[in-house]
Amino acid sequence: MRRFTTAPSTGEIIALADEALAWAAARLPRHLAGILDGVHILVEDMPDDETLDDLGLESPWDLTGLWRGVPMTERSVSHPSAVPPAILLYRLPILAEWIETEVSLPALVRNVLIHEIAHQVGFSDDEIAKLEGEE
Repeated sequence: MRRFTTAPSTGEIIALADEALAWAAARLPRHLAGILDGVHILVEDMPDDETLDDLGLESPWDLTGLWRGVPMTERSVSHPSAVPPAILLYRLPILAEWIETEVSLPALVRNVLIHEIAHQVGFSDDEIAKLEGEE
């Protein structure tokens, strides 16, 4: 596991997210195999004002990740989405949480990514905790 002592670049956050995506894909229940195909990882420093307004958030520091696109539970073959699914990670809020919690950065990125995926497939908080508990 990589250790970071300075703030990682956008590219390094993407590399951590790609590793986390592969980790999550290997642990999802069999009936959900393939749901992550075509999901893009995007990294921005901070959420924009429109996103904060849409989510009813006052502080940009409260948002570390966001699913963009049609939720997996609402996808339909007869009504395909024109927007490919993406998980947006917000680099500066993630780094702030990393400093505050002292959780390893790879574990924190994985946690944010898993929560975004799990909520899109309808996982409960207990199911998310179980998935995260599998090392």
